[in-house]
Amino acid sequence: MSTTIRKVKTSDLELKDRVVSIQRVTKVTKGGRTFSFSAIVVVGNEDGIVGYGLGKANEVTTAIAKGIEDAKKNLVRVPIYKGTIPHEQYSKYGGARVFLKPASHGTGVVAGGAMRAVLESVGITDVLAKSKGAANPHNLVKATFKALMEMRDAHTISEIRGIPLNKVFNG
Repeated sequence: MSTTIRKVKTSDLELKDRVVSIQRVTKVTKGGRTFSFSAIVVVGNEDGIVGYGLGKANEVTTAIAKGIEDAKKNLVRVPIYKGTIPHEQYSKYGGARVFLKPASHGTGVVAGGAMRAVLESVGITDVLAKSKGAANPHNLVKATFKALMEMRDAHTISEIRGIPLNKVFNG
């Protein structure tokens, strides 16, 4: 199954950013240790558009700003159906494995750390999510994005198959 990446233009979007993780990294040289920072940031309009980015700099604020700029270049559209996802989805990236399951209205976002930031930035209000394997925030964000980009709503499926919308469910 091929994943179609739906790129989005950044103009006219009200994007909110969430810092998922900040790490202090060290480079050892003959003159001693040099410290810098790495930040992974998720931006979204809470209405189906989301992106993530990585920023690296000598200061935390600069790393976050670079991460936000990188995230704005990688925006994708995710199908949302009544505040939740259209269907169950399993995905993995590196050692991180994620499982997303639609939930009924009022459940809330049942997800941990990095996954919660991504799902809330998309605008999903009710979902059950489970992360298995590695808890590395970089791989967890990428696995969550991979799962969200593989989501397809009923309209997309009817267009791909060339059949009417009512046949998708009764076919």
